[in-house]
Amino acid sequence: MTAQPPLHELREQVALACRVLAAAGLVENVLGHVSVRTSQHSLLVRGRGPNERGLALTTVDDVHEVDFDQAAPEGDWAPPNELPLHVEPMRRRPEVTAVVHAHPPAVVAATVARLPWRPVVGAYDIPAARMAAEGIPEWPRSVLVRRADLAHQLLDHMGRRPVCVLRGHGLLSVAEGDPMTAIAAAVVQAVAVDSLARMMLAAASAGSRLEPIAEEDLAELPDLGGGFNVSMMWRHLLTRLP
Repeated sequence: MTAQPPLHELREQVALACRVLAAAGLVENVLGHVSVRTSQHSLLVRGRGPNERGLALTTVDDVHEVDFDQAAPEGDWAPPNELPLHVEPMRRRPEVTAVVHAHPPAVVAATVARLPWRPVVGAYDIPAARMAAEGIPEWPRSVLVRRADLAHQLLDHMGRRPVCVLRGHGLLSVAEGDPMTAIAAAVVQAVAVDSLARMMLAAASAGSRLEPIAEEDLAELPDLGGGFNVSMMWRHLLTRLP
């Protein structure tokens, strides 16, 4: 397992990720959460305390460590109802180090409209195009995933993909590797899917068919690497924080 940064740095990164999601419009009010693995059997997760103000105002006080099997409330703080969305991907895939669950309105609208997740853009958003070309699975259930069995149904549908959309609900994004970078990567992946959803909705509302770009154009899209796709995008997202 990758060496862990200090716990206070991970808590701050999780809190930052929550504020970034809110600033980017991927979460509204108090819904959505971010987590990061701290050991084989524990994670830090954004929960809710007695002074809940919403994800846009998340602080380190909203982020606590819980054990996979003993996720009890800690005083006035409680983990999210959908904690299985974080625990079960990490339990099932030991390489997963960060998880984002968000409710982007455009993604939810695209699933309600039954729009197909296709690479309808190319150089406009290369990460989104690549993700769509490789497949963005859509779980057809709209339930609150508060049980392990429901989480595993979703994970069966998701397979090894980094993102899965949940019909009428939102999305799940997972990332591997260094915990600090994985938190950023999981957020950036969610932002890319949201970008694709907004473009799909705009094209569909104009009456256009959602045709994928040509295979030869997909083949021309370069792999810009994590330094561009994650690090640079993460820095940009941080500058958008109020």
